[in-house]
Amino acid sequence: MEKDLFSKLVSLCSKNGIVFPSGEIYGGLAGFYDMGPLGVELKENIKRDMWDRFVRKRVDVVGIDGSIITNPKTWKASGHIDRFNDPLVSCLKCKKKIRLDHLLEEKLEIQVDGLSFQEMEDLKNENKIACPYCKGELSELKSFNLMFKTYIGAESTEDDVAYLRPETAQLIFINFRRIQNAYRLKLPFGIAQVGKAYRNEISPRNFLFRMREFEQFEIEYFIHPEQLNKCPYFDEIKNFKFQVLSAEMQKNKEPEKWMQAKELLDKKIILTEWHCYWLVEFLKWFKDLGIKLENLRARQHLPEEKSHYSLETWDIEYNFPFGWKEIHGNANRTTFDLSQHVRHYENNLDLADEKLITTKGYNAVVGYQDPQSNEKVIPYVVSEPSQGIERLFLTILFESYSERDGKTIFKFDPKIAPIKLGVFPLLSNNEDLVSKSKLVFDLVNEEITSFWDVSGSIGRRYARADERGYPYCLTIDHQTLNDDTVTIRYRDTTDQDRVKISDLIQLIKEKIKSI
Repeated sequence: MEKDLFSKLVSLCSKNGIVFPSGEIYGGLAGFYDMGPLGVELKENIKRDMWDRFVRKRVDVVGIDGSIITNPKTWKASGHIDRFNDPLVSCLKCKKKIRLDHLLEEKLEIQVDGLSFQEMEDLKNENKIACPYCKGELSELKSFNLMFKTYIGAESTEDDVAYLRPETAQLIFINFRRIQNAYRLKLPFGIAQVGKAYRNEISPRNFLFRMREFEQFEIEYFIHPEQLNKCPYFDEIKNFKFQVLSAEMQKNKEPEKWMQAKELLDKKIILTEWHCYWLVEFLKWFKDLGIKLENLRARQHLPEEKSHYSLETWDIEYNFPFGWKEIHGNANRTTFDLSQHVRHYENNLDLADEKLITTKGYNAVVGYQDPQSNEKVIPYVVSEPSQGIERLFLTILFESYSERDGKTIFKFDPKIAPIKLGVFPLLSNNEDLVSKSKLVFDLVNEEITSFWDVSGSIGRRYARADERGYPYCLTIDHQTLNDDTVTIRYRDTTDQDRVKISDLIQLIKEKIKSI
């Protein structure tokens, strides 16, 4: 049933112009997808709601839009050139390239996060893991770097090498001093970015879940390194309850359990108030988008699976038909990144922490002086919310999917629905009704994204609207011609009300805002 749902969802996305394989007429290209008219509206609405909530309406977060290609020294300093690798094996028979950690998880039904590449190789050999496509013998494991390599200019030498960015975070770090100085930002504050990122995944899969080109939203939230537990917003979220799977629970093979945010601090499960605050802020947002909290959990990374830059990492996972999978990451990155860029600017990788602020590199990369104490510090990234847009998009598709009388309904939250309002004449062959419906459409579409449909019976138009997720539909009938009222139909209940055309825009806006 779960596989049937997955296949059905992919088919519906293609049929309704939501999302489909890129270059489809030529056979497509694995890991690349194009958004159609409905998909681009849904995606942009998600991004707009996210940016409004976490950047525009906050006084402590600003945004940037960094370049996709930047100086390659950036990726050397960040560790991506040396460490951003996945375990690759090849089939000696059919020549398929396979990501070994995923193959081991599927065949052995175990978690391999945190295992070294050698431990994965040993597991492969001990269990005689063969190619899943042809049962052929697999090669020895190789380390495969995920960055897309390109060349700048007319030459293709090693001096001309550059990379498509694999994340948005580093553009924030290398521009830290310029942004902080320009806006006279005082700790604590965040810098955010949303945009494309590229990863040359060995085996992209599960539709939009693992792609080679995707969009990412990240905030780097900087605080004074001595104020890790001085979050002025913590009281606002301390009683918020959600499912937690701590590292200790995982080691003891215990299931996730419901906990309040303050319990995580009291029991020292999470290290800082700030980290807990930002984790909860995104859980609250997901809930407001219509994602049920029982389908979400916050999972703490095991010590052995944490990234090289992380003191502590939590993922928010969604219970997909293919299992619990990460849709959001949140890492405590400490002072790692800014310190690394200072060291690489100085060309001195052994530079001790206490010496960093005395260097020219510090002034070029950081240059932060506390306005109260005049103390120079390396700002501390206590939380890095990292959101894959397409993964959230996919989550919303699954969460919104429903059926009624054998027909599909996408119950998108009205504020992110790609089309808010369908406008239909009752009869498509009545010129007066068609003409009046077009006038109503022109009126409401000025302020509310709407769709005018005059094709087929009214029942079929309602069914199409439900399948595309329109929260509301207006029907223009013979009574409309007499008293300027229309019927408004509600997607989730199919209930109907009679409303004056002059009241429509205000009514719909109030309904969208109140949900």
